[in-house]
Amino acid sequence: MTEQDATGPSGIDVTRPSVARMYDYYLGGKDNFEIDREAVGRVEKAMPEIRQLALENRAFLRRAVRHMARQGIRQFIDIGSGLPTVGNTHEIAQEIIPDARVVYVDNDPVVLQHGRALLATDENTTVAAADMRRPIEVLEHPQTIKILDFNQPVGVLMIAMVHFLTMDERGTVMTQLRDALPSGSYLTLTHVTRDGHPTDAVDAIEAVYAATPTPIYFREHAEVARFFDGFELVPPGLVTIDTWHPDPDDLAPEATRWLYGGVGRKP
Repeated sequence: MTEQDATGPSGIDVTRPSVARMYDYYLGGKDNFEIDREAVGRVEKAMPEIRQLALENRAFLRRAVRHMARQGIRQFIDIGSGLPTVGNTHEIAQEIIPDARVVYVDNDPVVLQHGRALLATDENTTVAAADMRRPIEVLEHPQTIKILDFNQPVGVLMIAMVHFLTMDERGTVMTQLRDALPSGSYLTLTHVTRDGHPTDAVDAIEAVYAATPTPIYFREHAEVARFFDGFELVPPGLVTIDTWHPDPDDLAPEATRWLYGGVGRKP
């Protein structure tokens, strides 16, 4: 993409970095603007392993989706799904359950454009324009209820998303989400941590994201664990993502230890 004006194509704001477009650039994608690439450059100065971390995060998503599908989960909601890339949630789930249904949720216009184009021919997938801060809006979106049955368990993914919530928002968002899900549903999430990392690096990254519409919050293990309140964590629990059911075939073998991840089941 190249910038066209202050609002960009289709009214897209190119004056502020977008976390979805930044993540696309971390993964080597092309759906980003110079403002996003400049922001990534500042993050890389504080966290040189950021691109490796993005690969680790995608590898964790693959393992978590496979785990949920093997437990019989046939429908998924991927909240904050980001731009389409290799190994999307529906592709992974459908390797195990061919008719698995997936709703991708995002509020970034670039993501919505690309997602709708990608999924137009798959009747078991759809894209919903909604904000994770309003989980009822996510769950009751017309695109969501069109293909999901909330009388059956659902696998919810919030990969590299909840660290954009304040702790006050956590209480409201996660409680509403948990209470609306049927018993036997799963919650999967990853969250950046400050544990074991230099304070100046954490502060520098938080400063970069403060210039985006979605500030980021690095947290300690106990704080991240609170996002799973009301869920029973699948062993080995909340751990750095490289140690959650590691797979030798993953393309991200080197651990950066910047992300905690886990999968929880609603009793």
